[in-house]
Amino acid sequence: MLQTPWLKTYEKLGIEAVTPADLTLADYLEDHAQKRPDSPALYYFSRSWTYAQFNAEANKLANALAALGVGRGDVVGFHMPNIPQYYVGLAAVSKLGAIGSGVSPLLAPPELAHQVGDAKIKVLMSFKALGPVITAMSAPACLETVLICGARDTLDAPHVELPSLSEIKTLSYNSVMVEAAPDFQTVKVDPADTFMIQYTGGTTGKPKGAMLSHRTLLHNPVQVLALAPEVQLGDETFVTAFPLFHIAGLCFGLMAVMTGGSYTCLPDPRDTDGICDVLKARPVTRFAAVPALYDMLVANPKFAESDFSRILMACSGAAPMTKTTQEAVTNLIGKPVMSDIFGMTETGPCHTSNPVSAPKAGSVGLPCAGAKIRIRDVETGEKDMPLGEIGEICSAGPQVMKGYLGLPEESARALREIDGERWMFTGDVGYMDEEGYVFLCDRAKDMLVVGGFKVFSVEVEDKLAGLPMVAGSAVIGTPDLRRPGNDIVNLYVTLSPEYQSRDEAGLRDELIAWIRENMAAYKVPKKIIFIDAIPLTPVGKIDKKKLRADALLAQAASA
Repeated sequence: MLQTPWLKTYEKLGIEAVTPADLTLADYLEDHAQKRPDSPALYYFSRSWTYAQFNAEANKLANALAALGVGRGDVVGFHMPNIPQYYVGLAAVSKLGAIGSGVSPLLAPPELAHQVGDAKIKVLMSFKALGPVITAMSAPACLETVLICGARDTLDAPHVELPSLSEIKTLSYNSVMVEAAPDFQTVKVDPADTFMIQYTGGTTGKPKGAMLSHRTLLHNPVQVLALAPEVQLGDETFVTAFPLFHIAGLCFGLMAVMTGGSYTCLPDPRDTDGICDVLKARPVTRFAAVPALYDMLVANPKFAESDFSRILMACSGAAPMTKTTQEAVTNLIGKPVMSDIFGMTETGPCHTSNPVSAPKAGSVGLPCAGAKIRIRDVETGEKDMPLGEIGEICSAGPQVMKGYLGLPEESARALREIDGERWMFTGDVGYMDEEGYVFLCDRAKDMLVVGGFKVFSVEVEDKLAGLPMVAGSAVIGTPDLRRPGNDIVNLYVTLSPEYQSRDEAGLRDELIAWIRENMAAYKVPKKIIFIDAIPLTPVGKIDKKKLRADALLAQAASA
C-alpha cells in the first residue's frame, strides 16, 4: 500500500490539496485581457505589453498561422531563444487548438531535422540568426513553412533576411502579422488533448517527444504554487533565464499568465549583467534559475544591487544545488525564499517542491499538491521501499505525461500501472523520509557501482563544493574492464583561480588525501582530471553525457 507521510506534513503546514480548473492558456489570457486589460503582461528590453495588447498579438498570430494552414492538431515548432514571438506563439497555438513543440536553438542541422520530422512540425517559427542551420538541414516533408523572427521585430521592426529554402515557404514574422486581424474565435479543446510535445535531453540516446496535455501543463503550476507563498493575483513579477524550449522555462512562463503576472523575456541566459539590470529595475516576486546561473549571479557584484523587497520565491531546478550556493544566494537576497523544485520533462515538469515556509536541507521537497511519490526497488521496480531506504523515484498525478510520441515500447517501460494508477518511473534514485520529504541521490544512469557498493555522483560533488581549490566538479563512471559489473570513479575538476598556477600533481595528492579522510574508500576516484570548465547543457546542467564519451575515448586510447 502506498505510504503518504507528506499528507500529515501538509496538514501541519496548512497546505491544501488543489483541484485546478480545466482551463487552457488561451482561457487564462482572454480572461485577464477582459478583467485586467491594462496590467503588464510582458517585458522585453524597452518594450512592454499589457494583457489587452498581448491577447491582441496572440489573436493576430493565430489568424496568421491559420492562413498558413495550421488547424487543430497541427504542430508548430518554436526554434528561438526567449523573445516575445515565442511567448505569443504559445498563446496562439492554444487558441488554435494546435500543438506546440519547443526546439532548442543549439541543435545541429541533423538534430533539427530529426525533431521537425519526429514531431511532424508543419510551421517552424525560427530565429533570424539560425538561418544557416535551417538551410543546412535536410527538411522533412511535413515542414511547409518557416516563419523567421528577428530579435528586434517587436522593437524597431528592421528588415529580416530570409533563408533560401527549396519547396518550403519562407516568410518573416512581421510580414504575416501586419495584415492579421486582432480578433480570433478560440477553438475549444479537450483538456486531455496534447498541448506541447517537449523533447527530453537525449542523455540516453535520441531525444524523445513527451506528449503533454493542456491539463498537465496548466495544472502543474497550480500544484507547485500550492506549496509556495500565496499568489498575489495580477500583481506578480516573474523573471527567469530558463529557456522557454526547456520544460522548466515553459512552466514558469505559463505560471505568469495563469496568475495574471508579468513575464520578462531574457534572450541570453548567461548575460548576468542584463539579468541584474532587470532585477534592479522591476522588483521580482518569483525568480527561477539553475544552480550554475545562481553561482554566476553570486559572483557578479551587481546581483547584490537587485531589488528583492517583494520577492516571495526563488526556485532552483534542473540540477542539484549545493549548500554553499544556497547559503550565498539567501544571504544576498536577505531572507529565506529559496525552493528546490524537482522533476523532469515527462512530469510537466514538477513533482516535488521544497515549501518556502518549511524547507528541509538536502531535500528536493514534498510531493506537489495532487502529486503522489513512491520509491520502488531499483532492480525490478516491483517492490515499494520502506521510508528512508533508497530506490527509484516514481511519480503519479495530473503532472505525468501521456506518453512518448511514436514510441509505445519506451512509453510502456516508463509508464507502468500500480494499483490502478499510471506511474512514471523517473530513473532518479532517492528516498523519502518520515515526513514525506524526498531526497535525491542520483540519476540511475549516473549512479556508480564499485565493489558492490553504490556511489552517488551528486553526493561526492556536493562534498567537494566546499573545498577552496574546487570551483566545479563532476563525477562519472566508466566500466572497470578488470571487474565486470563495476565502475571506475572519474573525477573532473575545475580549479579556483588562486590554485590554477599550482602543480597539478600536488593538488591531485591533496584532493585524494581529503577524499580518503572524508569519504568511504570505494568513493575515492581512480582518476582525477583537471579541466578548464565543466561542460554544461543548454540549461546549465552538467553535461555528463559528453564527459562519459570523452572518458570512454580516453579509456579506449590507453587500452
